[in-house]
Amino acid sequence: MIELLGKPNVEVDDISIDSKTVLPGTLFVALKGHTQDGHDYIEEAIARGASAILLQEPISKKYRQATQTTFIQVNDTKEALKHLAPYFFDYPATKLKLIGITGTNGKTTTAYLVEALLNHAGKNTGLISTIATRYAQHEKKAKNTTPGLLDLQKIFSDMQQASVTDVVMEVSSHALDQERVAGCRFESAVFTNLTQDHLDYHKTMEDYFAAKQILFEQTKGQWIVNLDDVWGQKLQKIAPGRVWGYGIDHHDSLYPICFRSTLAGLSMTVQTPIGEIGIEAHLSGRHNVYNILAAIGVGIASGLSKIQITEGVAALKQVPGRFEKIDLGQDFTVIVDYAHTPDALERLLSAVKTLGAKKIITCFGCGGDRDRGKRPLMGVAAMQGDVVILTSDNPRSETPEKILYDIASGISTHSKKTGQTCNYEIIADRGTAIAHAIALAKTGDVVLIAGKGHESDQQIGTQIIPFDDRAYARQALIAQNKINNEKR
Repeated sequence: MIELLGKPNVEVDDISIDSKTVLPGTLFVALKGHTQDGHDYIEEAIARGASAILLQEPISKKYRQATQTTFIQVNDTKEALKHLAPYFFDYPATKLKLIGITGTNGKTTTAYLVEALLNHAGKNTGLISTIATRYAQHEKKAKNTTPGLLDLQKIFSDMQQASVTDVVMEVSSHALDQERVAGCRFESAVFTNLTQDHLDYHKTMEDYFAAKQILFEQTKGQWIVNLDDVWGQKLQKIAPGRVWGYGIDHHDSLYPICFRSTLAGLSMTVQTPIGEIGIEAHLSGRHNVYNILAAIGVGIASGLSKIQITEGVAALKQVPGRFEKIDLGQDFTVIVDYAHTPDALERLLSAVKTLGAKKIITCFGCGGDRDRGKRPLMGVAAMQGDVVILTSDNPRSETPEKILYDIASGISTHSKKTGQTCNYEIIADRGTAIAHAIALAKTGDVVLIAGKGHESDQQIGTQIIPFDDRAYARQALIAQNKINNEKR
């Protein structure tokens, strides 16, 4: 602490980093962010009744006149909050069994699988995911994959008070790099894979991997690592004695002896550290074999039996926006999926191709103000399909046409190099693009709507407008009279 001004024993009822949520009795922490500086909102926090202000800039003369407010100046408010937040909530993470899941793709499905396993085994489980935070009777839509440090400690506290014992959480590379999970010790951790994404933030794949690695440095128990991934193999070399490797090609601790995928789901027999386990899952595709293997690893590390694992996997019917089938009785298949990286899209298309589709019609785009380098790669990945429709996907401050041109450039370049042709169209309006994709579909085809999955809005410029791929797909099916009215 550099300086204290005001009452040293002021009572604090809550902590906030958002001046708009300050109430009388709140300690307001002024954080310096990437786009905003909390010091600019100190006056608003005082006006709203903050009992104390934690800041890192010198206490100015105008604040010294606010005699009812205590000011605490420190070198770094972010560093101070790392210690203050767990202390204020009485270190709730130490009273919970934390399971962390990180990787580019597959985090959400793996997290939902683990939650299903633990719940089925009778454990009171909390989930923190890209889709939602939920526990007991509480469920709240997620803003980020991993909440901010202060919000996370509050969630842990609420979970602990609700008698939650085990918490399954997705841990993003941003969260790890920004120390949102600082001080958390994980019972077990999963590494799903690492492919190109977020390089607008991390700059290089090595830096991206280094961020992911932090989770395992904070894990005291089992590391469950995808060894079919080259980055997973690097992770194994760091602490080989603590790793349970899983994969389809690498036969380590967990691997499928055999598996079969249909639109209805997966059947597989898995070799594990506790013997063979038979699995019947409602999830489809080779990519979900990996997610199930990872979840089984966590289940075993958590002490579950074979039968608990078999029944727990079967208990999960659907992960929102993950290979989610829109079925209104039409004679073709419509799938909505969150795939928004080149690797995820390629795996998704590979999975669909194995299901015997006559023709695959893929509708997708790329987000604006994000990793531009992956756009042409997404175009190349999409070429596995028969018809490609490029469309908007949260363009943010960029013009949709610029983003779509970047994707199309990948298709054109790849076509020139390989001679492979691709039938693609550009329809910037996503609703129109989805309707067009469904209009093109005939008996036995698959329409794949990728990129947004569970998301219920679209960011265009500074506006956030309601938009749900699943709802638009249903509307198009009904409008085009391609349904069986009994399933409407």
